[in-house]
Amino acid sequence: MAATTVGTAPAPAAKQELRHKKVWSWSQPWVYLVALVTCAVAIGPVLWVVLGGARTNPQFLTDPAGLPNPWNWSNYADILWGQFASRFWGQVMTSAIIAVGTTALVVVLGTSVAYAIGRFPMRGTGALFAIFAAGLMFPATIGILPTWVILGELNLVGNPLGVIIPQVAFALPTTVVILTPFVKAIPREIEEAAEIDGAGRVKFFFRMLLPLARPGMVTVGVLAFVGSWNAFMLPLFVLGAGGAGSNRHTLPLGVQMFQTQFSSSMTSIMAFTTLAAIPALIFFLAMQKYIVNGLSGAVKG
Repeated sequence: MAATTVGTAPAPAAKQELRHKKVWSWSQPWVYLVALVTCAVAIGPVLWVVLGGARTNPQFLTDPAGLPNPWNWSNYADILWGQFASRFWGQVMTSAIIAVGTTALVVVLGTSVAYAIGRFPMRGTGALFAIFAAGLMFPATIGILPTWVILGELNLVGNPLGVIIPQVAFALPTTVVILTPFVKAIPREIEEAAEIDGAGRVKFFFRMLLPLARPGMVTVGVLAFVGSWNAFMLPLFVLGAGGAGSNRHTLPLGVQMFQTQFSSSMTSIMAFTTLAAIPALIFFLAMQKYIVNGLSGAVKG
């Protein structure tokens, strides 16, 4: 009995486990190598900008790729509480107003449109969804000039509202495409049970649909916020009349305060760019798990 048990072959499950371990051990160095190269390519330019803000212009012109020696934090100090602080914080406020307003309208309007397309059995909803999907093929830059002309007729040039309204319009196609699968995936039985309990479409929308579609709403909200915070071309056309360093400018336009007709302070621009990107980066990192869940739900839908 003992002799027979010693000579038995490993179980199929054990063979498969050993095979997986062997394959992983061979491929693991290449996986780490690819991961390290990818991280270096992605993080390297960011570190170069951050460290560049801690240098002086002579240091940067002498050795653009070198490390700060000595470290100079005056660029960051001038922006945060020095000579550029009032304009910087004014631009932070302008960017926050535009980004929050754009995000709120995108989420509200996009959820409402997705609800109408995904839940109302009307003729033409498929064509309406196709129109929004076709909007993904047209970048916002091609509509800047006619948008600026229309905003001029409405006296919105130089007004933050003139940036919010077009950004909402350009963000709605992506929002509707992402949210419609979430709305369609909600079982009909839930809606029928709500109707039996006396809940109409409006009550179902607020009490049932919004909590169930929260991952998709967070996803489109984060995308709208980050896109608005980093937008350059549209604010340049709409708010560009305020002059370099104007408080009415958004942060991407604020780099103009470090440029003159004959020169520019590269290290100050790097420090300003680093500080301007921090709020959007923090917001994106805090919400990244919701973005993954939201996009996976949209793909499944």
